[in-house]
Amino acid sequence: ATASTPLNAEEQALQARLPEKVESDTTHAWVMDAILGKPKVPIRSIGILVYDGVNDLDMMGPRYVLGQAGAQVRLIGVKPGPIKTVTGVQVVPDTNIDEVSQLDILIIPGGFTGTIEAAYDTRVLDWIRAIDKGTVYTGAVCTGVWILGATGLLEGRRASTNWYREEEFLKKYKAIPANERYTRDGKYWTSAGVTAGMDMSLAILNENWGERYTQGVMLDMEYDPAPPITGGTPERTGRLVLWMMKAMYDAGINPLIERLEQERVPR
Repeated sequence: ATASTPLNAEEQALQARLPEKVESDTTHAWVMDAILGKPKVPIRSIGILVYDGVNDLDMMGPRYVLGQAGAQVRLIGVKPGPIKTVTGVQVVPDTNIDEVSQLDILIIPGGFTGTIEAAYDTRVLDWIRAIDKGTVYTGAVCTGVWILGATGLLEGRRASTNWYREEEFLKKYKAIPANERYTRDGKYWTSAGVTAGMDMSLAILNENWGERYTQGVMLDMEYDPAPPITGGTPERTGRLVLWMMKAMYDAGINPLIERLEQERVPR
């Protein structure tokens, strides 16, 4: 339903009960409950895993969207102290994995080399497995799906990830490539690259909090993307640009994976 859609009988009855103005916290809370309703499952704690080299928007897109769900949302570092994002922005996480033992929602953002290193870090993977036992939803964005995949939790499940060698990496973790903007399989949510993490987070809101709540967040964000040119997926990108991007990714990723694979082999 949109502003141009006529109200149904239930909505008309609700509109008749609404005050002309919202002038107090009590009225504000009543209006929100009346219009938005209650979530399917109460969510109290949301955690977003962060590390050196995390992608800024992978992290902050879901942080902004899910930060409006009325729950505690924390950035959780893989180690104590500040981190630097892939663009060099210094961020001070709220806490670190040694201090967190339970979450209702866990989101794992992607990045570049730091993501691959995290996917080979047994301490990080063990923590994700332990947290996942108590989550309502576990999600990952972009190459963060590689970290989630490395835990084994996506085995046999449909999943999406960054366009770069998508099927290769998903099959590596025995997941089923969905080739979608975002995918849900049970309590697991995964998305394509970077901006798709916002769509996935909005879909989580829609699933648990409902359409009106999600529309409210989207309006707050004025989320109505209208890019100036065609692009954003391999199919919509020119051949030369696509070749260049893949070649650049290969140059940075292949040597790192080869080194980490060699270090993992028992000597």
